[in-house]
Amino acid sequence: MLSDAKARQITPGAKPLAAGGVTGLFLLPSARRGEGKWILRFVSPVTGKRRDLGLGTYPATGIAMARRQGLEARALLAEGKDPIEARRIAEIEKRAAIADMTFRDAAERAYSELKAGFRNAKHATQWMTTLETYLFPALGPRLVSELRASDFAEALRPNWLSKPETASRVKQRADVVMKWCAARDIIVASPLGVVDHLLPGQKGKRQRVEHHPAVAWRALPAVCATLFQDGRVSTGRLLLEFVILTACRSGEARGMRWDEIDTATAIWTVPASRMKAQTQHRVPLSPRALEILHRMAAERDGAPFVFPSRKGTPQSDMTLTKIMRDAGIASETPGRTATVHGFRSTFRDWASEHGYARDLAERALAHTVKNAVEAAYHRTDLLEQRRAMMEAWALWAGSAKS
Repeated sequence: MLSDAKARQITPGAKPLAAGGVTGLFLLPSARRGEGKWILRFVSPVTGKRRDLGLGTYPATGIAMARRQGLEARALLAEGKDPIEARRIAEIEKRAAIADMTFRDAAERAYSELKAGFRNAKHATQWMTTLETYLFPALGPRLVSELRASDFAEALRPNWLSKPETASRVKQRADVVMKWCAARDIIVASPLGVVDHLLPGQKGKRQRVEHHPAVAWRALPAVCATLFQDGRVSTGRLLLEFVILTACRSGEARGMRWDEIDTATAIWTVPASRMKAQTQHRVPLSPRALEILHRMAAERDGAPFVFPSRKGTPQSDMTLTKIMRDAGIASETPGRTATVHGFRSTFRDWASEHGYARDLAERALAHTVKNAVEAAYHRTDLLEQRRAMMEAWALWAGSAKS
């Protein structure tokens, strides 16, 4: 049996080395020492002539892989099939399938291969939903090989100016699909790169940031009294109060597990896999936040989540939204109900008004440092300084308690 040690010694002009284990499998020497080409030598059951089937180059294709491919080819020969002809037919069928691939087919296949890398399930769902809503009606049945930049431009045009952020996301996701196609030789290149030249400029798109309606920081104590002092206690209400006290994103708290909490040090460590910035985040817990956790621990029924639903799964974000809507919590924006995410803005305003350093507040919110130089020196999370700040924030939030 051929070994790697022996294969690495093969020299130009040497005799072919039999791989062993597969009849007719040889490693032919190449022009450089330690490199070669795998071939399977066989007699075609179709023509009766000797043929050589290439199985890749060594060392890129290792001995085990070459043997595996050789056995697969020998299995075809046992069925009376010529493996070279079988490969040619498979390639023709592959090209035929590619030629008939629609944009919807390509999007679904790309999505199935790439979704594991999306940051969360909600993003994965939105990714396909936007394509289904804005592109599939016009482009879904069209063949990928026929789509041009003008086709995407016309499909995007109705929402390009009225919904600039949405249209830009749709364009970016369509580009991912088309680049996936290009990587598989279905098309030469994605046409999305020049689409902007066929559409009007999205004036002020970067300035039109849609902020989440938030409670004014001065109104927070009264809001907390309204939400949490009516005598009603539920997992959803405790979760909402915990979100406010920690200034975290609701998804981080909804998915919180018991093994992330160290009550002895009063620290909640959110793993990188659950953070938007994909970086571990430590949250100092105020006395009131710890009280909430102790209460949930007393009612724990074996679920791994701190704030489980009745099914033992994480709470839905709509649970918190409903609590806010039912209480009629108004925001600083006239006519709009405050959102759960808006409490992060409330905290940020409170921190600024009370003289806390920008860096301290930004770390509490787990915001990404965008300046490359600043990020290089971003080596401490200032946990203890943040602990004092979060305890003061919790005291402010509960200052209207009777």
